[in-house]
Amino acid sequence: MKTYKAYAKVNIFLKITGKRDGFHEIISRFMRVNSLYDELSFIKKTSKKFEIIGNFSCSTKQNTIYKAYEALKQSIKSDSLEKLMQTYAIKVDKRIPAFAGLGGGSSDAATYLHMCNEALNLGLSKNELASIGSKVGADVAFFIYGYNSANVSGIGEIVQEYKEEIMDFKIFTPDIEISTPKVYKSYRKNFYSPIDAKEIESLKNMDSINILNNMSADEANDLLKPAILEYTELKKHSKDGYFFSGSGSSFFMLQ
Repeated sequence: MKTYKAYAKVNIFLKITGKRDGFHEIISRFMRVNSLYDELSFIKKTSKKFEIIGNFSCSTKQNTIYKAYEALKQSIKSDSLEKLMQTYAIKVDKRIPAFAGLGGGSSDAATYLHMCNEALNLGLSKNELASIGSKVGADVAFFIYGYNSANVSGIGEIVQEYKEEIMDFKIFTPDIEISTPKVYKSYRKNFYSPIDAKEIESLKNMDSINILNNMSADEANDLLKPAILEYTELKKHSKDGYFFSGSGSSFFMLQ
């Protein structure tokens, strides 16, 4: 059976630009990490219930793959997907750490949507898949498009390809389970200072290598300081040369 790779990402920078409907709007550079990925495949099963085989701490219904299944089912209005998932389980060889700021759950959901689109010959475009994926999570759209690098804005739903060479990263993920809502809440309470339009345009047009060479970790990511405030044990892992991905807990540096 064919195996599909669900790649991780890092945030080269992540800046808050404002608030909308209770959510924070961002501008961020996402870059795919070619050396770190989960592997997904369909495998035959005997029971008819929806099944995910893999090392997950959450329940099936909390899993982003199941949420993607529900979103796709509502969108296509067909029983073909249900029949597919009564015949096959989704097997996930999980390598991307959870709660790590590397987009593992979002990448799994996006990969699952691509798999179903292909298996059922649904003919859905990437834009259509991204729209469905946005019901699952803010980062899913980036993984749907499959870009090496992209500027991501809004609450994560606006993805604009940024053409540059992909880079190799050394990634370190402390064993700290971080709550993204908790970090954003701390940012809003203690550090809220959205950047202006001029800064947004400057960052959007700057190569990732230049950003990493010219910004410190806390300059590049607005969520580092609130994450350390809420999870003080992160401080000992914040080392020179390492940058912070998303709301953490992963740190990365150029190889």
